[in-house]
Amino acid sequence: MKKGLKKLFFPVAGFLSLTWFLVRVIAKPSRANYPCMKAAFPVASSFMIYLTGMVSSVLIFKKAKKFLYQSRYALFALTLIAGIGLVLFTHIQTDKRAYALTQTTPDGPNNPMGTGKGIFPGRVVWVHNTDATDENCKNTSNDYWYQDSNTDQDVVDDMVSEAIQKLTGATTDAGAWDAIFRHHNANHGKPGTGYTAGEKFVIKINLNGVSQGKENINTSPQVTYAVLDQLINVVGVAQDDISIGDPNINFDSPHWDKCHTAFPDVHYWGKFGGRENVVRSADKVIFTSDGSMSDWLPQCYLDATYMINLPVLKKHHRGGISLTSKNHFGDFTPFNGSAFHWHFSLPAPDGAGDVSNGDYGAYRCFVDFMGHKDIGGKTILYLVDGLWSSINWGHPPIKWRMAPFNDDWPNSLFASQDPVAIQSVGFDFLYEEFDEDHPTEGEYDPRDNHGPFPHYAGSDDFLHQAADKANWAEGITYDPEADGTPLPESLGAHEHWNNAADKQYSRNLGLNTGIELLTVDAATTVEQTVVPETFMLYPNHPNPFNPATTISYELPVASRIELGVYNQLGQRVSLLYNDFQDAGFHTLTWDGLTDSGERAASGLYICQIRVENNSHHLHFARTQKMILAK
Repeated sequence: MKKGLKKLFFPVAGFLSLTWFLVRVIAKPSRANYPCMKAAFPVASSFMIYLTGMVSSVLIFKKAKKFLYQSRYALFALTLIAGIGLVLFTHIQTDKRAYALTQTTPDGPNNPMGTGKGIFPGRVVWVHNTDATDENCKNTSNDYWYQDSNTDQDVVDDMVSEAIQKLTGATTDAGAWDAIFRHHNANHGKPGTGYTAGEKFVIKINLNGVSQGKENINTSPQVTYAVLDQLINVVGVAQDDISIGDPNINFDSPHWDKCHTAFPDVHYWGKFGGRENVVRSADKVIFTSDGSMSDWLPQCYLDATYMINLPVLKKHHRGGISLTSKNHFGDFTPFNGSAFHWHFSLPAPDGAGDVSNGDYGAYRCFVDFMGHKDIGGKTILYLVDGLWSSINWGHPPIKWRMAPFNDDWPNSLFASQDPVAIQSVGFDFLYEEFDEDHPTEGEYDPRDNHGPFPHYAGSDDFLHQAADKANWAEGITYDPEADGTPLPESLGAHEHWNNAADKQYSRNLGLNTGIELLTVDAATTVEQTVVPETFMLYPNHPNPFNPATTISYELPVASRIELGVYNQLGQRVSLLYNDFQDAGFHTLTWDGLTDSGERAASGLYICQIRVENNSHHLHFARTQKMILAK
């Protein structure tokens, strides 16, 4: 019915678009380049084709009727065929929807919505290092993108380390992971609890390009390896407690050769060669909140305590973008033969440039994914692999034009604890890079190989709805477990940056709302190697804060330190550290929890550091005031 109404509305919309275009452009031809004119022109031109075809076909049919009355049957047949052919041609041309582009993002720059998630709410860490990949990679036989000669494992290891430390404010990888686990558990009914041996992990990577050829992009083997190495050798997770892969795709040779050799007891998904089949849940456990269908999940998702989401930075011909939420379409494929039944809620569910579902405020399955207790509810880290990036769901990598990439591979990783913020940032990068003026990707290809997919109308609608309940589709209550408990009012923070040059979000601009993009560029990062000359306790940041803040200090010599948080009565609220530390610059994070795991009340607190030498004599003591605001 909806499509039928749109067809009836087409002549009216076409006439108005044509009139508006002519009135505006005839008076000032340069206006043809305005975004609104670019949006109106495809509708106006389609209407002209439609009008010309209809008028011409009427004249031809009249001519055919005249030939029939004159018993000139041969001419009658020819004109009749021509008339029918013209009608069909007109219908085909006007029925092909010009893809609906959003020339400017509908909510504008720095218009934050929702509540940021994470130790530092709404923080997204972007690590960029041009040494990660070989700029001269040809991506052909014996020179593929995934080979260690083209993707430097040591650099990738450092990038992952940098990402998790900057995400949490920790100075060591072990400290970063401990902060991640404690923060996640505190928000899932287990305050004061870190990782416990025996807890199960699921790592969802993206291997969609495997079936399309070696040159096509997937989650990089090097990123996959780096995350496994962190969990096993830093956190201390037993290999047997980790399951990894893309449920319907065999863990391919580039990943297997690198990861299985080092970590043979991890459970790698697949159907042959030592891989393990993914077993589906006994019952259907995820339900679309529009009430249209339900589906199974891998049983290991239900058994896991934690999940890590590792997608690829890429656009998509149906969804506009393909990041952490779209990565979960692979969860359903082994039990249904495909994930096509989930496409109905995407902006262009049928592909082919037909943005038939681009209205804002439509049901979006991605919101259900982000909120489901066994998917988004278990995800402790979102890590988007943008080392190479891609143009679509299973296609080759492409070099990026925009700064700072400057016609090189993007060489980037994006990390966050906020599922909405990280996809909002990814959207902005993809939206800027792949517009309709892109030299190779801008023009729409009817085979769905190329096009300005991020500019499809409605591509960020799911982010609006995930960020703020006020944007939920009319008549929809998001409840992916169908247990009568709606999702929270906000799953994270959404906004668009101020501009592509500065890439500033609200928290970067000094506000206490929205997204913070923390940029780490190897070309500009200077590591601190000089030993401090004096003891120092720096003001915490941010201050005021909610729910977490970072405390930084310097030690000129290795010392025993005690760092604690106290209330105004001098009573200790939380002991953050009590042990020896090496000389250097250090940071610790207070997550706003007391020693007993309860959330501290809002108010004024005192951070105190006491430093002792080897003889337990007090060397240094300082305090700083902190304000916990709620």
